[in-house]
Amino acid sequence: MLQTKMKVAFYGHVRQYHNIKKEIDANIHEVLESGQYVMGPMLQRFEKELAEFHKTKYAIGVGNGTDALWLTFMALGIGPGDECITTTNTFFATAEAIWIAGATVVFVDSDARTNCIDPAKIEAAITPRTKAIVPVHLYGQCADMKAIRKIADKHKLLVIEDNAQAIAARGDGFRIGELSDAATVSFIIQKNLGTFGDGGAVVTNNSEVDRLVRKMRNHGSDKRSCHSYGFNSRLDDLHAGVLSAKLKHIDEWSDQRRKWAARYSKGLAGARNITLPYEMPGYRHVYHLYVIETKQAKYRDPLLKFLNDEGIDAKCHYPIAIHQQEGYPWGKGARIAGPIPNSERNAACCVSLPMFPELTEEEVDYTVERVLEWDRSAK
Repeated sequence: MLQTKMKVAFYGHVRQYHNIKKEIDANIHEVLESGQYVMGPMLQRFEKELAEFHKTKYAIGVGNGTDALWLTFMALGIGPGDECITTTNTFFATAEAIWIAGATVVFVDSDARTNCIDPAKIEAAITPRTKAIVPVHLYGQCADMKAIRKIADKHKLLVIEDNAQAIAARGDGFRIGELSDAATVSFIIQKNLGTFGDGGAVVTNNSEVDRLVRKMRNHGSDKRSCHSYGFNSRLDDLHAGVLSAKLKHIDEWSDQRRKWAARYSKGLAGARNITLPYEMPGYRHVYHLYVIETKQAKYRDPLLKFLNDEGIDAKCHYPIAIHQQEGYPWGKGARIAGPIPNSERNAACCVSLPMFPELTEEEVDYTVERVLEWDRSAK
């Protein structure tokens, strides 16, 4: 039993920086000395590296993960009058980007085990207005893309993967980006591959998506001083330099996340009042978040408070489902297709334990002991 109280942080950004400080600093210094800080050679280098990592033809750096989504929607011709099917137990930006593009969000339920979109619920939600399916690879678990692609092909729909949380994850025999028209990435510092601020990217094999996103991110310009309809959403070279240094380590860091997830799951296997994360057979879950669920919603907040009081910076992702948000646009902007009990349960019962590659065995074991302590006393 671990008795001494200790602090366990939720993020390990500073530890990670110190571990590869020379590589990050060298890239930042290279950018500063180049004098080219926006749309420069470091961005071009990182885009090439990111495309090679995903085994896609193209990668386009943009301002953030939300921009990556709506720029992709617009490049694929999604807009007013169209519907996009997705889930409600995810970060608000997934639906927000659909609304920014002018389309309507259609929510379906998530799978009870993975918390990703349930393919079995998609077909009933399809209407003549449906244009795309937008699966979210939640918490680092890849959605069932084979089933989703099959549905999309049958109904001639687009597929855009929201991969803000699962870079380096894989499915059973497929890679993220392989079975879709495009996939989007977020590089905000909290992500598995994060920069010192914000950033995002689109990866695709579609040359027209590549052309249009590149043009729209830069004020509608593909030639100096010539502009059309566009925006300002560029990944700057300093962020690209940080990400280039980190990308070389992403598989190693993913392995470490999986190691800590296995240690959590082994230690918590006997708990009575929580459910542990599920990894689909043959898949590679990269545990952007290690999310347990209390078996009753009434337990979630007491568990969270207990852990925080014990020095463990546990959090909730995402305690308010999108359709339950104050800013949810009922009516024209969105609708729910059928009951969504799994999504609502996930929102009401989720607790995220500290998860980052630079955790220590002592921190993981202390967290396990405190969860078990709470579990023994829960009534």
